[in-house]
Amino acid sequence: MNRNLTAATMIAAMWLAAPASADPFFFRSGAPDGLLGALSQPAANRHLDTETADDFLLSETTSISQATVTGLITSGASRANISNVEVEVYHVFPKDSVLPPSGRVPSRANSPSDVEIDSATRDASLGTLVFSAVPVGENFSVGNSVVDGINPKPDNLTLGDGPASGEAVEITIDFDPPIVLPADSYFFRPQIRVEGGDFLYLSAPKPIVPPGTPFTGDRQAWIRNSDLNPDWLRIGADIIGGTRTFNMTFSLSGDTIPNAGTPEQPNCHGKSISALAHQFGGIAPAASDLGFSSVESLQETFAVFCEP
Repeated sequence: MNRNLTAATMIAAMWLAAPASADPFFFRSGAPDGLLGALSQPAANRHLDTETADDFLLSETTSISQATVTGLITSGASRANISNVEVEVYHVFPKDSVLPPSGRVPSRANSPSDVEIDSATRDASLGTLVFSAVPVGENFSVGNSVVDGINPKPDNLTLGDGPASGEAVEITIDFDPPIVLPADSYFFRPQIRVEGGDFLYLSAPKPIVPPGTPFTGDRQAWIRNSDLNPDWLRIGADIIGGTRTFNMTFSLSGDTIPNAGTPEQPNCHGKSISALAHQFGGIAPAASDLGFSSVESLQETFAVFCEP
């Protein structure tokens, strides 16, 4: 029996000492196509608090350390006027939602859920992300926009708010701590505060085309304001009309954790930490490589990831 225990210990030590190669994760919806800009910012400039979201897919547990968002800054403001960035992640309806829905919108199928995933929210004003912005077009125009015409049915079909122009910027967002999510479909929702101006999230080609990252089951972009909340409208079918659907311009990057535990299962935390130790050759290297500020931060994030 002692020989068996010794052998098992040696095998476990070898397993931890021989890290598997990390598998980077990267998703990109594409470059701006000039078709649409959709408001996505806190209440400002006589506009209601407005959220625009687009979906992405994770095929296994993933630690997301960085995102980019591309949008249009209007009303004479510039990237220097960006004062805050906040990011939320949503499940797909009907998760985290009231059933049956209110019936105030044409459909909730394939929309974001009513409420965000609390553990995935990051906010520069709270110190959980840092951001920087670079110009990608000083005089960029879009053919249509959705800013204020966000109404419950039967007044949802407003056809949009017309063309818009301004400075196109790409905002790079680093999460601290990274966002850890299990395999599933999600919606990514950024909000950008611009002092003295508005932020219009720019559309990207749909379907996704290279160098974007196509995936099966790509949904469309949805929008809501504080009057419509918790419901969402499809930017294409419900507001602009016709058959056109839209993606939004964003990217996500990080690392997959193939052998992580399953949330709400008793062994989730221990299994996840063991998987990280194997994948990166120890917990300290895992924290450093994944972008956590400390081992304690990594431990806390995975404890929240695993909790019921």
